[in-house]
Amino acid sequence: MGLLQTIIEAQGGAVVKQLANNTGLDTNNTVAALAKLLGGLNKGVQTRTAQPSGLEALMGAIQKGNHQRYLENSQEAFTPSALQDGNKILGHILGSKDASRSLAGQVQKETGISDSILKKMLPIVATMAMGALSKQTHSKGGALSQLLGGGNQSSGASSLLSSFLDADNDGSVIDDVMGMAAKFLR
Repeated sequence: MGLLQTIIEAQGGAVVKQLANNTGLDTNNTVAALAKLLGGLNKGVQTRTAQPSGLEALMGAIQKGNHQRYLENSQEAFTPSALQDGNKILGHILGSKDASRSLAGQVQKETGISDSILKKMLPIVATMAMGALSKQTHSKGGALSQLLGGGNQSSGASSLLSSFLDADNDGSVIDDVMGMAAKFLR
């Protein structure tokens, strides 16, 4: 199961519905923005995990961060402490506020959704992404076991994270998003 699908399915869609309510977007636009933002975060994670210290930091954050709580309680992802955590996650993944702004601007061009809404969504999406990644990696025989089991961890992490976001491995998450959204948010 991919990160996007994990987020969409969290609490029977309650997390995505709460995100839609929080931003004033309808569910379809929320899912489209979520997919595009996750794609940008995925690129940042791939860049960071290309270096062994980046992969170590990500694995440490997944193991110790208790990020699953953001998916287990839809209200938790919208608290001031969650937003602070989300901004820290963005700093680690993207490196700077300018990179976050750039991602919001890019997604605005692709979706037509205001960059002010996207900037508001970014820290929330970051916490949800870490929650989904944490959930995936802690599952029995999950990704964390695979990554820590040896081999080329850096390329393993990149392909693992890409597969989370792109279920059919066609290089695009959008087709996967629409199928998942139709299935789980009706």
